[in-house]
This record gives sequence, structure tokens and C-alpha cells, in this order.
Amino acid sequence: MRQPVRRSGGQAVRGLALLTLVLSAYPSNRLSAQVPTDTVTPPADTSHRLKPFAAAWRSLLIPGWGQAALGRDVAGAVLASWEGVTIMMTVKARQELHYLEQSGSGNVQAKRQQVQDWLVLWIFNHLFAGAEAFVSGHLQDFPKELHVQPLPGGIGVSIPIP
Repeated sequence: MRQPVRRSGGQAVRGLALLTLVLSAYPSNRLSAQVPTDTVTPPADTSHRLKPFAAAWRSLLIPGWGQAALGRDVAGAVLASWEGVTIMMTVKARQELHYLEQSGSGNVQAKRQQVQDWLVLWIFNHLFAGAEAFVSGHLQDFPKELHVQPLPGGIGVSIPIP
């Protein structure tokens, strides 16, 4: 005995058509050409005002904090990430040095040098982050007049000349 074949394709098509009709019945926002000119508000000031010394102290305390406070999130994330790498590698190298000292290996001097190298990079990251935040604090009001744009044949750079 044959079972009747159930087709649910018609219901799916009707449901999709109904959903499309409901979503397109009333647009959720107006296009910019439809907004009357008297209701257009100027863009909000998004500048992050922070004194250069305050930004430098923040980044000396926690590298990347001063950059993040100035609105330079990518630079802050890079400095904070490098801080994590240098801390981790310094701790790892110190643990390896301790192990080599306990085992009486002849590579102790080379491992001590590696610990010092990672420690210097850790300190340098702190100082560089502070200096970078200090300079960025001074340049936060500098006009961004250099524009780089992708073009079909390459990259275009425009600099306004007075």
C-alpha cells in the first residue's frame, strides 16, 4: 500500500512570502535624502581630550591604557598584547633558568642572558608605551589632512597644499 506523499514546499513558500511582506511593509529608517534639512544635526564631537602627561602616566602604569583613553584602540591593543608576551616569556625563561641551575647544566649563562633580554624588552615596552601616549596626547588635535584611498589601479594619497 502506498503512503501519500506530503509536500511542505508550498507552506514554506507562503511563509517566506508572508515574512517578506511584513518586513517590507514599513521601512525601519528613512534614507538620508528623505530627512528634512532642518532636522539634520551636526556630527558629535568624538575627540578624546586627555592631557599628554596623564596619557603617558596611564601607559607607564599599564601599557596601552593611555592609547585606549586617547581613542587609539589598535595601538593600545598591540602594546598590551606585547606586554603579555614579554611577561610570559620572562617568567618562562626564569623557570627554565631555575631548572638548568638545579640540574647543573652548562647552558646556565646563555639562559641568564635570555632572561635579561626578555626583561629588557618588558621594560622597553613600558617606556615606549608611555612615550607613544605622550606624543599621541600632543597630536590628538592635529588635523588629519593626509588621506589614503584605494583606487582601481593602486593606492591614492592626497595632501592638501595651501
